[in-house]
Amino acid sequence: MTLKENISLALRAIRANRLRSMITITIIAIGLMALIGILTAIDALEGSISSNFATLGANSFSIRNFNEISDGDETPKPAISYKEATNFKKEYQFRSAYVSISSVFIRGSATVKQADKKTNPNVDVLGVDENFITIGGYTISSGRGFSATELESAARVVVLGSDVAKKIFTEKDNPIDKGISINNQYFRVIGILEAKGSSFMQSDTRVLIPLTTARSVFPQAGIDSYVISVGVDNPADMEPAIGDATGLMRQVRKLRIGEEDDFTISKSDSVVNVMIDNLKYVAFGAMFIGFITLIGAAIGLMNIMLVQVNERTREIGVSMAIGANRATIRSQFLIESIVICIIGGICGILLGIFIGNFVALALNASFILPWLWILVGLTVCVITGVAAGYMPARRASKLDPIEALRYE
Repeated sequence: MTLKENISLALRAIRANRLRSMITITIIAIGLMALIGILTAIDALEGSISSNFATLGANSFSIRNFNEISDGDETPKPAISYKEATNFKKEYQFRSAYVSISSVFIRGSATVKQADKKTNPNVDVLGVDENFITIGGYTISSGRGFSATELESAARVVVLGSDVAKKIFTEKDNPIDKGISINNQYFRVIGILEAKGSSFMQSDTRVLIPLTTARSVFPQAGIDSYVISVGVDNPADMEPAIGDATGLMRQVRKLRIGEEDDFTISKSDSVVNVMIDNLKYVAFGAMFIGFITLIGAAIGLMNIMLVQVNERTREIGVSMAIGANRATIRSQFLIESIVICIIGGICGILLGIFIGNFVALALNASFILPWLWILVGLTVCVITGVAAGYMPARRASKLDPIEALRYE
């Protein structure tokens, strides 16, 4: 009997036992849907995280008084003062590296107004220098960034995040050179940042002002510490640049030989790696859920196939009487089991791709087709079908033809 004929027989048997077959197919589909759905969402999120963090300044590192990717239990080290940050920037001379100094002067509580429109009191105000936008991987959608002259003169100019600009200006307005107020302090808009979305290190509800201006306008802000960011043009220069920065920062902080560093240096890609590593635990959880569900489906399918053998005993006897050998009977029931698993697997994979990408798109990740997981899912379905169908198929093939024909 050919493979095509066996598949045709399997489909007829499935139609003849719709309820039992559909229950098994549904269980298999749910298992594959959970597995493929979660893994698809994770793959989409990993790609989104990598691409988003690449725009943060892939060839850069930051010097802080705390580890930005710790679990929150770490005690912050002594604050990096403005003098220490400016001394570092002045003395750091590594090849083509460029340095930026920044700090959050108002965290999530500023209100930005323009005429009769204003934002909610949830805006971050960052004091930055002329290199911050470049090193941070930001893009100016309109206008420009800060100049060195504006830093020196503590000019009252501001670059708005996209959400802030949308809140206080209409689409017909040109915000450039318009006056706004930040906590009742006047500023002139010189640029608008391109939207990036809210994430671990980014937000469109922030405004940037010159660092010197922030120190004079908001002297009571009580900032925690300054952040030094360093960018390099060549990725190969990253480690040597970090080495030079570590040595210079120890000098700036007046640390003696043998003393531990009282600051932390982190590369932009280290944040990505930590976040992606954490997603792996979710992937393992999805695999475990899918595995347990498929075991249940395999047991249910095995029971259904054993019932099928009992109900079709006379049919098996007739097949043997007209020449079907044991291998033919065995392959017939095995293929039937595999077909049920594949039907359930295809349904589960399609639902998993849809749900996984729906979750990913809701989290601003891109649509993907996880070809690797599709192949894995189909392979798992075939293995499950063979495992569940082997015992019933073997039992059917060992029936005595005469006894099978006499079976009522």
